[in-house]
Amino acid sequence: MLVVLSIGGSIIANDLDPERFVFYKNALSKLLPDHQLVIVTGGGKAARDYINVARSVGSNEVVCDFIGIEITRLNAQLLISAFGEDAYPEPPRTYKEAKLALASDKVVVMGGVVPGQTTDAVSAILAEYLNADFLVIATSVDGVYSKDPRQDPNAKRYEKLSAKELVDVVISTEIKAGSKSPVDPLAAKIIERCKMPTTIMDGTDPGQVTDLIMQENLKTEPVTGKHPGTRIICD
Repeated sequence: MLVVLSIGGSIIANDLDPERFVFYKNALSKLLPDHQLVIVTGGGKAARDYINVARSVGSNEVVCDFIGIEITRLNAQLLISAFGEDAYPEPPRTYKEAKLALASDKVVVMGGVVPGQTTDAVSAILAEYLNADFLVIATSVDGVYSKDPRQDPNAKRYEKLSAKELVDVVISTEIKAGSKSPVDPLAAKIIERCKMPTTIMDGTDPGQVTDLIMQENLKTEPVTGKHPGTRIICD
């Protein structure tokens, strides 16, 4: 099974703890060699810090995006180092390069691609381009909510959503000032367009991510009977 995994920077690189990269590598290595794995890493706090400095000295938003992309690629290189010989040695810089790297039968790890796209959007586009079987978006929240749970304690977490419902929820959350959705509107639209089976989940424990992918491959339900995160159903 070919899996594209988006790991938020706040999950894997928020404090640049090397043990965090090793923790993820050890968990995901259990998927090898039965699965092909393409990982897209976010920028996290380091990216935000660099972007804030860039804005302060007068950089426009495209320049800030390029700076953020470089940080995501540094995070990708750190995870590649953790995987060692099991990983393709360089983060691909384009979708075409990622496809070529996948032919090596090694874990492919990359960061951002172009300005204006989050790494979640990159993951969704990559999943479509590679004809992946499954997309996992590992974030710092445990799924998609009806409203921003930080602002509304009564917000409902969805266990399942159609792709169209995901788009509607994400857009209604994003248009409110200060709100934050676990997946951006472009990624949601790509998921809807390509009908990609997707789960959006808390990626704090990489073991849960690994278990989810194994369950998806075997078409089994979680032992607890409760699906982790939010499953996007694409008809």
